[in-house]
Amino acid sequence: MKTAQPIRVVIVEDEPLARQTIRDFLEGEDWLELVGEAADGHRAVQLIDDVRPDLVFLDVRMPGISGLQVLESIKHDPEIVFTTAYDSHAIAAFELGALDYILKPFGRERFSKMLSRVKARLLENGINAPSFRDRALQALRPKPGEPLLRLFVRDRRGRVVHVPLADVIRLVGADDYVEVHVNNAFYLVNLTLAEFERRLDPKRFRRVHRSAIVNLDKIVSCKRIDRRLQIELSDGSRVTASRAGSQDLREHFL
Repeated sequence: MKTAQPIRVVIVEDEPLARQTIRDFLEGEDWLELVGEAADGHRAVQLIDDVRPDLVFLDVRMPGISGLQVLESIKHDPEIVFTTAYDSHAIAAFELGALDYILKPFGRERFSKMLSRVKARLLENGINAPSFRDRALQALRPKPGEPLLRLFVRDRRGRVVHVPLADVIRLVGADDYVEVHVNNAFYLVNLTLAEFERRLDPKRFRRVHRSAIVNLDKIVSCKRIDRRLQIELSDGSRVTASRAGSQDLREHFL
């Protein structure tokens, strides 16, 4: 979306104070133009399809229909930043879909960081970015019991990158983040390893250590070290499984 025209913005938020806060934080951002506001989901659907904005600030929970139902109902496919009170399940979905969000109550610093990332994506990579609705609906409304099928992550430039799960070699816990290793690159996702473990297919991915999950299809060899297995993966990396993880792998291979 490389254009000299401002990015057209709609605010969808049922809380008057939150709408005012967003309006205040948008002031002085010359690359943005506020073109409409809606206080409920039904009005939001009509407004988004009528004015066809580039960017929508969308409340997750609203009277009438939810933000997710708004996404399912609109024909237009804008970039969206979700606004929400803390919800661990929603935040996990946002991270797995590389979806931007801000937690209420949000401050100017957090808002500015989010805007910087959105600006880079819209102005530099908007045309080639994966469909927002596709990845949002998949992340926010998975089928019950269905494992994660694909992952969207942000690279260091803030671009959204599609990573097929079959290409993931290993996942490594790093404080509040998980490193998703793919060939010779890795991406940081702001989730716990436990959350990934819940969403990944156990037939393909196994947690072999408290800080590591490996793709079983990427295992090249295993070597016994005392009572543990040292795993060599297709990218040349090695992971030493815990005793419990080693026993699980032995049972799986046999």
